[in-house]
Amino acid sequence: MSKTPTLASAKRIVIKIGSSLIAESARLRASWLAAMAADIATLHAAGKEVILVSSGAVALGRPQVGLGAQKLSLEEKQAAAAAGQPLLIQAWSHAFAKHDIHVAQLLLTLEDSEDRQRYLNARATFTTLLTHKLIPIVNENDSVATAELKFGDNDRLAARVAVMLGADVLVLFSDVDGLYD
Repeated sequence: MSKTPTLASAKRIVIKIGSSLIAESARLRASWLAAMAADIATLHAAGKEVILVSSGAVALGRPQVGLGAQKLSLEEKQAAAAAGQPLLIQAWSHAFAKHDIHVAQLLLTLEDSEDRQRYLNARATFTTLLTHKLIPIVNENDSVATAELKFGDNDRLAARVAVMLGADVLVLFSDVDGLYD
């Protein structure tokens, strides 16, 4: 019987962060983000390869587009994602810069993990970024995706990225109660 990898024994770790942890009332939770970046920087300094799957673009983009807390149409979600994605990557970039860590942005759709050539291209990009010690920050390409916005979140995308990269551990940070193994 094999032992389940832990963060201590894992070499490659995929961490997914839910929207409600990134933003509250469409405002960035900067101190939480800074603390998470510090924790990830500790893993990075220990030689771990960390891939971050980060939600939050729609939440951060709502005020940019002039949208309140109401339920959004698909087009409004896509517009909010397009407006919020630069804010999200800027926030992560700023948080990691304090630790002299550079980040890279990858916007994927589930189809990028299903089409063989796109899968291989994405995997090669991830591998190159990790080789150069950058932290890839992944989000669904919500401004062009439709099924993902209708059905959910980045949990499934994080799982596919973990499989694509042969990650040792996948950690999902969410506001949903429970512990899954």
